[in-house]
Amino acid sequence: MSELASERSGSIDRYRFKRLLDILASKEGRGTEMITLYIPPGKRIHEVMANLREEYGTASNIKSRTTRKSVLDAIEKVMQRLKLFRETPPNGLVIFCGAIPQNGPGTERMETYVFEPPEPINIYYYRCDSRFHTEPLLELLKEKDVYGIIVIDSSQAVVATLEGRRLEILKEMTSGIGGKHRAGGQSARRFERIREQELNDYFRRVGAHANELLLGIERLRGILIGGPGPTKNEFLEGDYLNYELKKKVLAVVDTAYVAEQGVKEVVDKSHEVLKGVRYSEERALVQRFLREVGHDTGLASYGEKHVRDALRGGAVETLLLSEGLETLRVRIACNACGHWEWKLLEPHEMAAFESRLVEMNCGACGAQGMRIAERRKLIEDFIELGEEAGARIELISTETEEGAMLLKSFKGVAAILKYRIA
Repeated sequence: MSELASERSGSIDRYRFKRLLDILASKEGRGTEMITLYIPPGKRIHEVMANLREEYGTASNIKSRTTRKSVLDAIEKVMQRLKLFRETPPNGLVIFCGAIPQNGPGTERMETYVFEPPEPINIYYYRCDSRFHTEPLLELLKEKDVYGIIVIDSSQAVVATLEGRRLEILKEMTSGIGGKHRAGGQSARRFERIREQELNDYFRRVGAHANELLLGIERLRGILIGGPGPTKNEFLEGDYLNYELKKKVLAVVDTAYVAEQGVKEVVDKSHEVLKGVRYSEERALVQRFLREVGHDTGLASYGEKHVRDALRGGAVETLLLSEGLETLRVRIACNACGHWEWKLLEPHEMAAFESRLVEMNCGACGAQGMRIAERRKLIEDFIELGEEAGARIELISTETEEGAMLLKSFKGVAAILKYRIA
């Protein structure tokens, strides 16, 4: 596998795992007939089998014949799957099993999902309910590390957090300190003392808010401090931040701004420190693409057709896809001659489009009457193309300005190329 191909897995695996959880969470059964089973690493399979046999005995007493049969069948299916494992996998094991209605009452079909989670699960959990319980797995999708950001100068300060892709401003403060020029009649020394006291009070206020907001964050990995001029250093050197927070300061960054713009500037200038934080990675990727577009280097491509052609030609280094891309790629075929063509449609356009199909004329034979032969999400189509081309594939959220721009201005599909395409 190429280096680029190996880099793509994190972003894509996360997307596929989340999509699987969305599908599982959407399934609903009749009554309490759907089984959720979480087995942590190290739990012995024979112990789980013994627990399931107990549950089987309990379920035999369910009064409703239909519910009883469905639950017993599901437990048997789970036990059959467990027999395939000699021991619990390193990350544990998750099994979902139940009778799912396909098209109303009486159309139930037993569905079973067995997989090892991407990270270790630390609970043993059995539940019989009308739905699958995916909450513990959703927790695995949450970013584990949080970074605190304090941007300060003598006029204002901001406390923020960066968690994965989410940058959140927690508190904005103004200092209330007057200008550097003293009022008439004041001695320079007296003015300086008053200003020092005001600055000290302001620092204490900023420190108190930062302590209150950041100390309670269990997953706080580090703190970045930024701002224009020497004020940030004076604040850090003083006795304003709790010593536990001081120990977590990773970098002090010079910025041109304070407020929210200053916070973003701190993130941009701390790329090495924040390596691995998704927010920083995504912004850097889209900014690189935008630079190629802005400088007209010929190393950027965007739009469904152009990127598809670049992928087929093996010219794509990095494929950027927006997680907000909901467009469907639909193949319609002629009922008379079998001629087919692709259409791109938004989900809200599908119902109206399907109602018009019977009156639509074939582009090849002219006969009236078309049908939908295939439909799939455009994002999944591009993931497949990208994997076949060995491109690095990155799913970009819409939670950053750059991510929102990728979706809105470039329709959610873009690429950084290895070389110019003639």
